[in-house]
Amino acid sequence: MRKYRALSSEEIEVLEKNDCWAENWATVRVTDGFLPKSCHRVIFYGDIKLGTYVKDVEITKGFMKHTGIRNATLRNVTIGDNCLIENIGNYINNYIIGNDCYVSNVSTMETVDGANYGEGNLISVLNEAGDGNLVLFKDLNSQLAAFEVKHLHDKELRDAISKMVQDDVKDNTPTVGIIGNGVRIINTKEIVNTIIEDGNEVSGASRLSEVTIASIPGAPVFIGTGVILENCIISEGCKITNSVKMQDCFVGEACHISNGFTANQSVFFANSYMSNGEACAAFCGPFSASHHKSSLLIGGMFSFYNAGSSTNFSNHAYKMGPMHWGTLERGTKTASGCYLLMPATIGTFSVCFGKLMHHPNTRNLPFSYLIAYGDIMYLVPGRNITTVGLYRDIRKWPKRDVRPQGNQKSIVNFDWLSPFSVGEIVKGKKILEDLREASGEDVSSYNFHDYVIQNSSLKKGIKYYDIALRIYMGAVLKRVQKSRRFGLPVNAVGEGDWNDLAGLLLPDSEEQRLIADIKNGTLQTIQQVIQRFREINDNYRDYQWAWTYRMILDYYGITEITAADAERIRQDYVTARRAWIAEIRKDAEKEYKLGDIEPEVLAEFLDKLDHEIDFEN
Repeated sequence: MRKYRALSSEEIEVLEKNDCWAENWATVRVTDGFLPKSCHRVIFYGDIKLGTYVKDVEITKGFMKHTGIRNATLRNVTIGDNCLIENIGNYINNYIIGNDCYVSNVSTMETVDGANYGEGNLISVLNEAGDGNLVLFKDLNSQLAAFEVKHLHDKELRDAISKMVQDDVKDNTPTVGIIGNGVRIINTKEIVNTIIEDGNEVSGASRLSEVTIASIPGAPVFIGTGVILENCIISEGCKITNSVKMQDCFVGEACHISNGFTANQSVFFANSYMSNGEACAAFCGPFSASHHKSSLLIGGMFSFYNAGSSTNFSNHAYKMGPMHWGTLERGTKTASGCYLLMPATIGTFSVCFGKLMHHPNTRNLPFSYLIAYGDIMYLVPGRNITTVGLYRDIRKWPKRDVRPQGNQKSIVNFDWLSPFSVGEIVKGKKILEDLREASGEDVSSYNFHDYVIQNSSLKKGIKYYDIALRIYMGAVLKRVQKSRRFGLPVNAVGEGDWNDLAGLLLPDSEEQRLIADIKNGTLQTIQQVIQRFREINDNYRDYQWAWTYRMILDYYGITEITAADAERIRQDYVTARRAWIAEIRKDAEKEYKLGDIEPEVLAEFLDKLDHEIDFEN
């Protein structure tokens, strides 16, 4: 612990000559090396601890000022070494300020009794008028949030998680506000009950109240002009700028919120981008985006999704041009459980013109288009498997993860084909085959609930689904063989249904085990629960192999995978992959003929396709 001493009479004399005043000089304590000449026009109340101020601080590029304290009123404040604290219009009360900080032109910084710094608040997502279903705290990630919301009606589970979070918050809540090392706070009106961790910057904000702003090395947070945050947690690497207003919100890692965006009782995770629009009771999972003033995200669960203007949902059919629109992943749900678009996977999407999809059975036809002509809704199953957009997005999303490696809180699995998505493909293929068997092959169209599937679309859907299945089986088998783990799965964990918890793909059996372990007390802290999510993700490949091994046996009608079977699967994989690339090439050339892209763009894209053969072995 750092040692402080009382001021000498000579130091007090110098301070008073510099127009400094103390309610009681005996409660002002300093470290050895303190220079009283570094303080001018400072008023001290309560317990004050001061460091040494001997260095310069960079105000803006090329402009240096000497550190010290000038024009400020302080009460119960500790200030570390080499800080510049100046022009505090009102006061700083109950704060610990770290080393190398720059605080200038701030009206009020204060911590009052009962501060929780935005942690422990209960908010309601997915239902703006409902009871609270999610407790905010600093270490919240997309998996835990999705898990809590999904199992809202399990009171025993909900109460256990809530207690864990509240215990964690209680154990880690400081009694006074904390400003970390290397923090810059300038031209800001009001900061109340706020923690700002190392290296973060607040410039021109209007009000921060009950807020925690986290950071890790290499991922500081920037809070900009006109921003108002109340009861919020801002995670590492975020930028909140240009008059954003947020209340009762959690903003996850590397999110960018800007240009007057407003949000209430909403959560945003991993690389989400929000601008101009509004969110209320929204669950915005990884890579959610909204750019338009007329966009309102309300009562829905989104991820890998770009909200367009009004109900447009952006131009999701856009493919090779320079504008890289985001897309929908794995199903976007409303509060009522209706699916706005067909569930797809990383980088895939479905297009819905004019109407919403209300029948839950359409979930089993992934990678599909839904198009309305008048009162008729046409379903084009599996079409998006062979589009340029899918090919581009498979490679795009991992590159857009700007979080520092090794420190990600939210887990994001970028496999576009996984037991979760392929399980839906298997179901979709069977649905199409059953429709064909029931109605025959010579009919012009098939009816699937309230939707019409043209004969040609059904045939192509079966074909596209089969291509995806063979690509998946071959890719997994190739990976297992290369890892020298080829053979029987280590255990049966992974067989059966799979779920998606906002980026984490996991067997349903593991999710049920997690529920049981929370209820029976095997997991006693929220950090143990978060660690369980990491462990599940670490075992993803083993779980995937258990699921895929069973799928291969069922698909090929075999009882074990022999060397001959493995070679057959590899050949099917190569054939399917080449067929897939050929379909994508046709889609690119079709788009080029429409006049939407330049010749050099097409040439560059086709060159990439030509090199796909390099990845076959």
